[in-house]
Amino acid sequence: MLAYYLHDLDPFIFRLWDNVGPRWYGMAYVLAFVCGFALLHWLSRRGYLDLKPAAVGDFVTWVALFGVMVGGRLGYVIFYKPEMLREPLSILRVWEGGMSSHGGILGVVLFSLYYARRHKISWTNLGDNLVVVTPIGLFLGRVANFINGELYGRIASVPWAMQFPKELFEPANADETQRALVACQQIDPSLNSSEAIVQAVHTNPQIAAVLRGIITPRHPSQLYEAALEGLALFLILWFVRTRTRTPNGLLTGLFMICYAIFRIVVECFREPDAPLIGMFTRGQFFSFFVIAIGVAFIVVAKRNPKYPAKQMAD
Repeated sequence: MLAYYLHDLDPFIFRLWDNVGPRWYGMAYVLAFVCGFALLHWLSRRGYLDLKPAAVGDFVTWVALFGVMVGGRLGYVIFYKPEMLREPLSILRVWEGGMSSHGGILGVVLFSLYYARRHKISWTNLGDNLVVVTPIGLFLGRVANFINGELYGRIASVPWAMQFPKELFEPANADETQRALVACQQIDPSLNSSEAIVQAVHTNPQIAAVLRGIITPRHPSQLYEAALEGLALFLILWFVRTRTRTPNGLLTGLFMICYAIFRIVVECFREPDAPLIGMFTRGQFFSFFVIAIGVAFIVVAKRNPKYPAKQMAD
């Protein structure tokens, strides 16, 4: 039997006390916004983005707040956890995780449309440059999901499969949870909940050893998503943006199509975190619509080609 890696990473960078302190999940968003600003500023200075370099900082701040944060959180609540609407304050606890990439994309689309009309610049040009830097945020977000031990994959027996203790939180794994409680309480009687057991994994090697014989090995699907939706997608879009002359809107369409295809593929390895829609996961179902929208963007860009202002001047 393979000795699978038991996930024991702490979601906190460091703890001030108990469950208070900066988390890797929050740090991922900070780094994403910093990288997004740096790359958009570079694209603006080289004429790919019609927005002036001095305006990039304000734009990134507002798109991060209203597009990514609000859109991503509301998308998660509406698409995946509508029961949270019964406790509205829970929607504000973004540091606990729970963001929808589809919701974030929709939020960015709507905010950038508003921003472009208000400042009288090309909406599709804004979008093309935003989607080039977006995969950086997707990559960091998925790495943060992995550190949190959430959104793990389906049961697997591949050599790189991992065991995620947070599966004890799921009602469908009630038998495993009961076995873990009985075994762990023999070591430490105070471990009377799955939350306490997951916490103990970080500090108690005996608890980790016991769970290795109970927790189910799974695909580390967060890392698959980081590699495809993050790294691979960024390299594709960056190459097209900086090595080809493309009309406004084409990159947005390419992003939507590639992201959706990668998401559909990875969802085959990811444990569904919401009821299926027919034979598809929620992520796959929404991705089909994203592909259709992406195709529409490319068709319009090809039929009525318009280019970044500086490239037109050149």
